[in-house]
Amino acid sequence: MKNKYRILKIAVTVIILGFLLSFSLKKFSGQKITDNKISVKMSEKTPVYFIDEKDIREIVKKENPSGKVGELNIPALEKKINALPAVDSANVYLNLNGKLNLDIKQRVPVFRLNKNGRDFYVDEKGIEFPISKTYSHPCMLVTGDVQKDEYKKLAELVEKIDKDDFSKKYFIGISKDNGDYNLLTSEGNYKVEIGDLDNIEFKVKGFKTFVEKFLVYQDPEKYRMVSVKYQNQIVTTLNPNFKENDSILNVRNKELAKASLVPVKKTDDKPKPTEIKKTNKPTSSSLKPKTVTKPREIKKTEKKSTAAKPKTKAKIKIE
Repeated sequence: MKNKYRILKIAVTVIILGFLLSFSLKKFSGQKITDNKISVKMSEKTPVYFIDEKDIREIVKKENPSGKVGELNIPALEKKINALPAVDSANVYLNLNGKLNLDIKQRVPVFRLNKNGRDFYVDEKGIEFPISKTYSHPCMLVTGDVQKDEYKKLAELVEKIDKDDFSKKYFIGISKDNGDYNLLTSEGNYKVEIGDLDNIEFKVKGFKTFVEKFLVYQDPEKYRMVSVKYQNQIVTTLNPNFKENDSILNVRNKELAKASLVPVKKTDDKPKPTEIKKTNKPTSSSLKPKTVTKPREIKKTEKKSTAAKPKTKAKIKIE
């Protein structure tokens, strides 16, 4: 009897709890999600404003027109928000009190890329996403035919520049020309050629040494390019539009002109074999006599003829 009484007591308790639970769930699902019960949090470290709280609330209303808790499809809402190009991740959940929470992390651009006439942002993961009509994020501008497999390394380069005071002061942009990367500077018209994206710290350190030990004493307009892509050396290219470079460029042009005359002097020696052949003709006829006196006279004539012709021709060519 006691066991039957206990079983009956447990069964009644379960029925009552089930009734209360179903009643509470029905009442909970019938509740409306008002504006004050929607909490939107942006969790990115760097503040960006590609989407705002108003945009998220509008999406919630479209996904749940009735506003009732029971008709809200949380997985579908979460998927909808994650599909936004500027959203990195979204987490949507309900509290027991019927409050809807949306924790959203937006993509933070590392650089803005202009490629083939298109403008778009790239985040630290190397993911592209479009620019916004209402918001422009300040970041490094990159131009040129940058490949997708280079996005991550390029993002690392930009982050290193942003963290270093010296680099942040000098470098304001990046361009890719003929397969080589160049850092655009804030001073002068020159650019810093770094080549590929390997050994970036070493290359930037080399440019920093060049600036501190040499460039600080020069006019930055003097150079068109400073190359640090070669190992253990820095190569500079002068700016032809800088007036003080005229004397240096003129000396270089004169040296190039002198160097171009070297092959002309080599061609001057060509006529000499023909001259020798002409002077050899009389010697062959003079060797026919067997007398001793005649060959001595022929030798004298040979010296006179061979000595006279080359001297006059040589003077003409030197002039």
